[in-house]
Amino acid sequence: MPGPDDPIRILLVDDQPLFRKAIASLIDGQPDFAVVGEAENGLDGVEQTRALQPDLVVMDVDMPVMNGVEAVRLIREQVPATKVVMLTVSEDEDDLFDAIRYGAHGYLLKDLRPEQLYDMLRSVMRNETPLSPAIAGRVLAALRGWGASGGAASGPFRSPGSATPEGPALTRREVEILQLVADGLSNKEIGVRLSITEGTVKNHVHNALEKLHLENRIQAAAYVVRQGMGRKPEPI
Repeated sequence: MPGPDDPIRILLVDDQPLFRKAIASLIDGQPDFAVVGEAENGLDGVEQTRALQPDLVVMDVDMPVMNGVEAVRLIREQVPATKVVMLTVSEDEDDLFDAIRYGAHGYLLKDLRPEQLYDMLRSVMRNETPLSPAIAGRVLAALRGWGASGGAASGPFRSPGSATPEGPALTRREVEILQLVADGLSNKEIGVRLSITEGTVKNHVHNALEKLHLENRIQAAAYVVRQGMGRKPEPI
């Protein structure tokens, strides 16, 4: 993790040189970001991640030699301290769910405004899991539909963890916060709802993820749905 005064070191992985250079120029213009390298395909991205040890990899999905989804899997296995965010035009559900399952920390579409991109990249370093609005709605709908159908183990949100209802002992507050995560609330929104600080929410989410051996908030939401832990609807 970068220090409080250190820029976030970013590796860009995209097979379109003009787009990659434009994004590099935009990101480098932010005082808290520094582009430390560029790669033109997933394999090159994996190799440069090992060599450069960036804080964050911003990566496309559809690329030659090795696609971004496979590269996510290898990066998370080989350089687990590095976070990975997909930045793509692909709204394909297989790409989305596979990237999340392999440990991607966010899934963003290329139609974002620059300011939205900056904010979402910063949120990754706060251990949040940013999603473009269209993607977020699809993920939540899939989670709820998957839960309603019984949550088969082979579903798109199968977790790498082995937690069971009889497994890790979550505190009452951790369960409450994970339920709100599954409802799509951000740390700030959860803090307001529960009258606690955003930092306290962040700590509870981190502790719950550690106990459940999960990578990110989306996998946590899937766990809530799979284990039938979701909040009951409030009476009208």
